[in-house]
Amino acid sequence: MKHIVFILLTALLVSCGGRQTTASQEAGDTVVFKYATQLNIVRHKDYTEVVVKNPWKEGKILHSYLLVPDSIDPQDISLTSHHSPLTSTIVRTPLRRSVMFTTVHCAMLMSFGCEQSIAGVADLKYIKIPWIHEQVKAGRITDVGEGMSPVVEKIIDQRPDALFLSPFENSGGYGRLEEIGIPIIECAEYMEPSPLARAEWLRFYGMLFGCEQKADSLFAVVDSSYCALRSLFTVDSLQFTDDYTKGSEGLASKSSVNRKLSTVNKTVLLDKVTGSVWYVPGGRSTIGQMIQDAGGNYPWANDDHSGSVSLPFEAVLEKAGEADVWLFRYSSDHDITPDELLSEHHGYGQFKAFRSGEIYGCDVERSLFYEESPFRPDWLLGDYIHILHPDIPNLPPLRYYKKVKVNSE
Repeated sequence: MKHIVFILLTALLVSCGGRQTTASQEAGDTVVFKYATQLNIVRHKDYTEVVVKNPWKEGKILHSYLLVPDSIDPQDISLTSHHSPLTSTIVRTPLRRSVMFTTVHCAMLMSFGCEQSIAGVADLKYIKIPWIHEQVKAGRITDVGEGMSPVVEKIIDQRPDALFLSPFENSGGYGRLEEIGIPIIECAEYMEPSPLARAEWLRFYGMLFGCEQKADSLFAVVDSSYCALRSLFTVDSLQFTDDYTKGSEGLASKSSVNRKLSTVNKTVLLDKVTGSVWYVPGGRSTIGQMIQDAGGNYPWANDDHSGSVSLPFEAVLEKAGEADVWLFRYSSDHDITPDELLSEHHGYGQFKAFRSGEIYGCDVERSLFYEESPFRPDWLLGDYIHILHPDIPNLPPLRYYKKVKVNSE
């Protein structure tokens, strides 16, 4: 029976790489995650077992993988049967050619120095990374079309080791992509319950591309920087703490520590009307949490949604009309003006932040907000703290947001 399992496993690995096979669990070394909740990873002698939990169905599995180094002969893999069998997708590591369906994962690979592993991309028009466009133009990276309906033949022609896609609740699967025998890596990190939990998926992705040590080091920097910024003050008193000088890369001098800030907690309004509704981040969303980590008051802090909440304009005005600061994202080839905002919706003029000029816009066309912030939440948190507490000395300049200039400026 053991020899039969070896033969079947070998056939699956050699012929199609990404089809499903059955492997049994054995005692191994569990990888400990500090924040991530949707990953279970166990290292075994010849492979690494990865279980991605289903974020929409508690207790269920979204996908499971066996990461098998390409230096290992499949026939040498030791599989035991004293645990319940687990259906898994076999992934040969390190990945050398992958098709990326999101701009954020392209940027992630570049942060690893693994950009040469990008063989193809979907939704090129949404990718704001100049290097990607240059490589597509030069024919070194293939544009495989729209993410929702990619050109499967182009994907097959690239002979990729894996496809990186973001799963969605009740999506109905990935259609033909599930039939071509290429492993699908389901990138569910956006469903993690906190910014650092989401960023910690860097460690899993590092395992896939053979740069685990570099990924672990990068996450350690993110973790240290984020926690140092968050601990600049306590939420109740906005008091500086010594932690600021321990991990924030020298952003403040010793003389500035342990003094009260002159500012008070400012209330923050986020985003703006889209179509006929206003999508505000839920209280358990990463953005909603980050506003609180930055010492801001968020009107929807007690909301239990991890995604966005769609509300009519009147409901937002009632709850956040007196917010001190308004932060929103927009897409344009120029800096937005108050007049443009009013032309979009005349009701914006009723908000206190609009009247006082405390408006900050993030142009996602001309910044790398979507590319960087999911895995570098410390950079985004720095922007929020800079805006909400301008009297903190030596903070880096704003990276994503710019103050909207009023007509008189």
